[in-house]
Amino acid sequence: MAVPKSKITAQKRGHRRSGHTKETRTYVEDKKTGELHRPHHVDLKTGMYRGRQVLEPKDDI
Repeated sequence: MAVPKSKITAQKRGHRRSGHTKETRTYVEDKKTGELHRPHHVDLKTGMYRGRQVLEPKDDI
C-alpha cells in the first residue's frame, strides 16, 4: 500500500486547493434602464436580450 514519505504541510495543501474558490459573479449595467444583469443573459426585469424583447417584462408588484 502506498504511504506518503512525509506529512504534507498546510502551505502545500493550501497551494493545491487555491483553485477551489468560487468566482464572484460579474454584472453589467443596462445602458437604457441602469439595471444590473449578468452578461450574455436575459435581463429578467425588462425581458430584453441584445436589444430584442424576448420575454414579457415583470410587473412591479
